Amino acid sequence: MQIQSLNSLDIKITPFKQKVSHTLTKTNISILQINLGKRCNLACTHCHVEAGPKRTEELTPDICEQLIEVIQKFPQIKIVDLTGGAPEMNYGFKPLVEAASRTGKQVIVRSNLTIYFVDGFGDLPEYFAKNKVRIVASLPCYLADNVDKMRGSGVFDSSVQALQWLNRLGYGHKPDLILDLVYNPQLPTSEKFSLAPEQSNLEKDYKMFLQEHFGIMFNNLFTITNLPVGRTKMHLERQKLYANYLHFLESHFNPSTVDYLMCRDQLSIDYLGNVYDCDFNQMMNLPAKTRNGETLTVSKLLAAGSLDLIDEIQTAAYCYGCTAGCGSSCGGALV
Repeated sequence: MQIQSLNSLDIKITPFKQKVSHTLTKTNISILQINLGKRCNLACTHCHVEAGPKRTEELTPDICEQLIEVIQKFPQIKIVDLTGGAPEMNYGFKPLVEAASRTGKQVIVRSNLTIYFVDGFGDLPEYFAKNKVRIVASLPCYLADNVDKMRGSGVFDSSVQALQWLNRLGYGHKPDLILDLVYNPQLPTSEKFSLAPEQSNLEKDYKMFLQEHFGIMFNNLFTITNLPVGRTKMHLERQKLYANYLHFLESHFNPSTVDYLMCRDQLSIDYLGNVYDCDFNQMMNLPAKTRNGETLTVSKLLAAGSLDLIDEIQTAAYCYGCTAGCGSSCGGALV
């Protein structure tokens, strides 16, 4: 078995595809996750997309039209998951929401909450409620200091106000207005690494604290591991912790998570229309490939009349982040 050496410390990492006991393959595609671009009103320290206010990359009208055609053409898509950046700031956001809603698909928006207080976006909470959009909102801790360290000064207070606004509209207690929160661990500054706490217990803590202090209600908490991609990778490299962190993730590999990985039933699409197995592969420019080794675009999916063109999922060392401990996905823990 070949072992990858990552740096001068000679830490050895087993290639991920050798770690799993079988080839990682796709099931039928049911989730279309679209990254609309890198424009965002925040520049969070852990952002794997490296999004921010100075980024300008976003969806084009042509790619947006192709994506709408995919949404309309393939009834096997059950979920359209919109992300960014702040997806709401990027071209095509509302047309994609409405196309998915018209075809009966669940729409998820991954929101940073603070966007509601930016000029021009104050209509979003009511718009989301009208279209029954499921909101998955980043709140990496229920303590203000920890959130502001990761996301910027004042973000916690704005997030609380946004959550209270959503609650007033029915989010978090009406059955068709789902509000989920996302927990991310703090970025490590030493080799004392840790995985996310057990999800159901942490959810209880979040609900108790937010209800008691702010009257906030929400549906589910998702615990997501910080994968060594984007700004998280940069941080780890600055701290000279990158290889050690990968080794930590590999040492906590849990084979029971593999069958439930999010890459298995989803396609991740970037703002240029390129196709990836997951959002992390997208950020690391590791495209999905057909059984003939061909990379895919949205236009190729439309021409083929099929979403199920990928056999083997592309993997890398950071995949250990999704399979460590209880596992990690866009929907939280896996097992």
